[in-house]
Amino acid sequence: MEGIGQFLPFILMFVVVYFFMIAPQMKRAKKEKKYNAELKKGDKVITKSGLHGKILELNDKDQTCIIETMSGKVKFERSALSMELSVKANTQA
Repeated sequence: MEGIGQFLPFILMFVVVYFFMIAPQMKRAKKEKKYNAELKKGDKVITKSGLHGKILELNDKDQTCIIETMSGKVKFERSALSMELSVKANTQA
């Protein structure tokens, strides 16, 4: 019993780290993956760098999309799209 008692603080520390850091990060990654899979033509999006536009084309082969902005068309990786900002932009419009 003494052996387990010595490791109890480390076990508790791992449990706390898991529930406060690892689990929320995995949940967020799952939501972001679902969001990227549900994108469709015509959706208004905002990139993580702040570029606003509308999706013209989606390419599933290389996970890119072409976004139409006021200055023209730009090709982006889907991972560069901000889920939080894009959802806010679509609910305000």
